[in-house]
Amino acid sequence: MAHTFTVPDNYGYVVLVALGLAPVLAFAQGIVVGICRKPARVTYPNPYATPQEAKENQASYKFNCAQRAHGNYMENMPQTIASMLFAGLEYPVATAALGAGWIFFRIVYAYGYIAGQQAQGKGRLYGSGFWLMQAGIWGLMADANTSLAQETANLHLDEVTGERVSKSELKKRQKQRQQEEKKKEKAAAAPPKPEKKASSAELDESNLNPNQYFEIRSGRVNRMRETKNPNPYPHKFQVNTDIPKFLVEHADLKPGEQKKDVEIRVAGRVYTKRASGNKLVFYDIRGAGTKVQIMCQAQEAKGDVAFEAQHEHLRRGDIIGVIGYPGRTSPKNRPNDGELSVFAHEVILLTPCLHQIPSEHFGLQDVETRFRQRYLDLIMSDRSRNILLTRAKIVSYIRNYFDSNGFIEVETPMMNSIAGGATAKPFVTHINEYDTDMFMRIAPELYLKMLVVGGIERVYELGKQFRNEGADLTHNPEFTTCEFYEAYADVYDVMDRTEELVSGLVKEVTGGHKTTFHTQTGETYDVDWSRPWKRIDMIPALEEATGEKFPPGDQLHTAETNEFFKRLLKKVNVVCSPPETNARMLDKLVGEFIEEKCINPTFITGHPQMMSPLAKYHRSQAGICERFEAFVCKKEIVNAYTELNDPFDQRLRFEEQARQKAQGDDEAQMVDENFCTALEFGLPPTGGWGMGIDRMVMFLTDNYTIREVLAFPFMKEEKNTGKDKQLAAEVVGIEPMPEEDVSVKH
Repeated sequence: MAHTFTVPDNYGYVVLVALGLAPVLAFAQGIVVGICRKPARVTYPNPYATPQEAKENQASYKFNCAQRAHGNYMENMPQTIASMLFAGLEYPVATAALGAGWIFFRIVYAYGYIAGQQAQGKGRLYGSGFWLMQAGIWGLMADANTSLAQETANLHLDEVTGERVSKSELKKRQKQRQQEEKKKEKAAAAPPKPEKKASSAELDESNLNPNQYFEIRSGRVNRMRETKNPNPYPHKFQVNTDIPKFLVEHADLKPGEQKKDVEIRVAGRVYTKRASGNKLVFYDIRGAGTKVQIMCQAQEAKGDVAFEAQHEHLRRGDIIGVIGYPGRTSPKNRPNDGELSVFAHEVILLTPCLHQIPSEHFGLQDVETRFRQRYLDLIMSDRSRNILLTRAKIVSYIRNYFDSNGFIEVETPMMNSIAGGATAKPFVTHINEYDTDMFMRIAPELYLKMLVVGGIERVYELGKQFRNEGADLTHNPEFTTCEFYEAYADVYDVMDRTEELVSGLVKEVTGGHKTTFHTQTGETYDVDWSRPWKRIDMIPALEEATGEKFPPGDQLHTAETNEFFKRLLKKVNVVCSPPETNARMLDKLVGEFIEEKCINPTFITGHPQMMSPLAKYHRSQAGICERFEAFVCKKEIVNAYTELNDPFDQRLRFEEQARQKAQGDDEAQMVDENFCTALEFGLPPTGGWGMGIDRMVMFLTDNYTIREVLAFPFMKEEKNTGKDKQLAAEVVGIEPMPEEDVSVKH
């Protein structure tokens, strides 16, 4: 028959003393006594020598007695430790204290012999304490044995376990068993709980990889398509508000307040889904760049579809329609922090998302995926969305500025038989019907000036240009510009209009005239867009920077100047890629010594005529034209000039460009005979201007790469795109429908 012992809470002290301190200190004491004996270099005398013998060999006697004391300790230690462990079951604190005293007096017992002045030393005095502690331990053991015998005599049989336990322990066990029996009876009398359906919809999808999720989700949605239960692609959901409007109209609701008489019909994309049991589901949906919480409770559900059926097939990324009423939640643990929500009566799937979308916490991190799947980037990133909204605001402001200043917006051809209006390499396309090569336009300049000839004296165009060049941080083969032409204005008028337009634009978009721009290398530029802007004359600035006197302006296009530029480039360690034309080498020098200093908006003026085939010659400086470029953060944003309206001079400029093209400059312009003819009808004195819209958006949204500010930037063709990658229709095995025979009979 078994019985139980209850180990007291403080029994650990007894174990520490008996099984820890006692053996360890006994071992340590033996080592110390042995070490202390050796230096004395005496043999062991008879420990029971007469006082006279002890006095004659006092040192040997002391160490011998110390050794004997240690031996006594080692002889008594096993039974004393056993006595401590047993006595500690009844008197743990007292036993631990006596044990510690027993160890202490044992150590000083041996030390007393060594340190004492008499032959017998102090050892016997401390030994008395040692034996007194040991007697106390034995006394506690005897008392504990008596108590245990009495306790055993008072134990009662537990008929369930067969153990003998105390009366109080037995009552405790019996009471616990009665409570368990009552619980079983109550559970047996309760109605059976509905079994939870182990449907595939409850599969732990978080452990699936994207391909597995896509396949499973496509299959489920296809079954919904076939059964129309529910129809995953309904034709219409009638909304009566949007999320931003809802948040504004009901922002004054207090925690716990609801407006059940107000019907809300709103739609959006699901970003998070949180279930709290089977009767409560929360959604966060987004629309128009804002988020609202949808609170769905089983008792609030209405309609023909059961609560569980409304929600079991909804996933993150789905677009849903919600019918409910406005209110603000009132959490029990945070009664003052309620969230404005739509309390849903009905939730309807409008469009399922077949793919996993990234988590809101991590977002879409892969840069390549962000630009190739721009739609997914916009779903996940408010910043990307806000950049495009800022771009739209910039374009709208520019258009409104010109409209309000009497300019007419026009559209000119995208394909031209001659690529003119700028120095750039064009794209070539082909019209099959006429077997004719055409060029995608690189600038609308020539057409716009022909409109001025025709009497539209203030004209502008916002549109796409195409230049056959690589894509980098600041260039895209397809980009957006704005160009305007104003009759009876010159380069100085256009400078003033540029300052007015751009400063006002920055104020409208950012709320001030100061912005911050961060470069790819981590540099930070604080830009002040307020008027007036700094102006730099090109040739004098280069002469100051290089320490060289440049040839006169009317000689900058000669072969002698070409040699001068080559020597200068070598001197200042600037490299110009072939072909080394005068215009290209001069442009390299400007980029190295002037553009690098243009952080705040700066006008660079005084361009040589050889660099500007469409600009009018300077009215006072030979070989120089009336042109400026506006730079910000070392990048060009505007190019403008007093337009060349002399058809004789224009012919010579075009021929110079043709000569540069013959030297291998693919970006040099061609001779446009139609434009030359238009000038012969008379172009009034005109100021012309062009701005890169993408560049402006980059600066005002603090993006150093142009790809961030384009809705769909140019991307190289993907390698190893995976020809075995299947679309949803292929995954579920949908066959294409036969097409009607539409062959044409000749």
